[in-house]
Amino acid sequence: MNPRTGPKPDLRILGRVADTAPRDSTLDSLRKREALRRRYRPERVRILFVGEAPPMSGRFFYRGDSGLYRAVRDTFIVAFPSLKNSEFLKEFRSLGCYLIDLCGEPVDHLPRNTRMDICRAGEARLVRAILVLRPTVVVTLVRAIRNSVERALTMAKWSGTHLELPYPGRWKHHRVEFQRQLIPVLTKTLSQPRRVSGTILVD
Repeated sequence: MNPRTGPKPDLRILGRVADTAPRDSTLDSLRKREALRRRYRPERVRILFVGEAPPMSGRFFYRGDSGLYRAVRDTFIVAFPSLKNSEFLKEFRSLGCYLIDLCGEPVDHLPRNTRMDICRAGEARLVRAILVLRPTVVVTLVRAIRNSVERALTMAKWSGTHLELPYPGRWKHHRVEFQRQLIPVLTKTLSQPRRVSGTILVD
């Protein structure tokens, strides 16, 4: 077994994953969520944030109502205080930042093994996204998906800075560590000249 690619997929497992695919009743919400995400896709992606999946609660980063949204926004404001009174999602896009999910549908309500199977099945989709977006930096937002993200980066033959963060959830020490590790990457990557509609801007 190759430690980077892992074992070959079990067809029985893939059958179970297929059983968790979105039904017609959820396809509309999936389309709306992805349409909203695309509205905030920057022309040039400098930092690609990779989450596990949108939460079962219905909250969503690009609606500005999730805990992850608040943690990312607060970290950006610490790094760049001028963002405090801005429309954060628009600034996030203008800085060349984009957030996608490894899994298209919520998995936080599923048993751990099924959740891992779906994450593994999402790797091919992540590879395609990396090839299209060609980010300078990739930030994994939850360590539970680190192996899937690493495999996708390898399959995409991507090279660059890859940062793996603890999810900034209810544990304070995770939120502190999230900010401590992310802020230096933000200031280094986003304080460099960027091009917007043919104009060079310097942060």
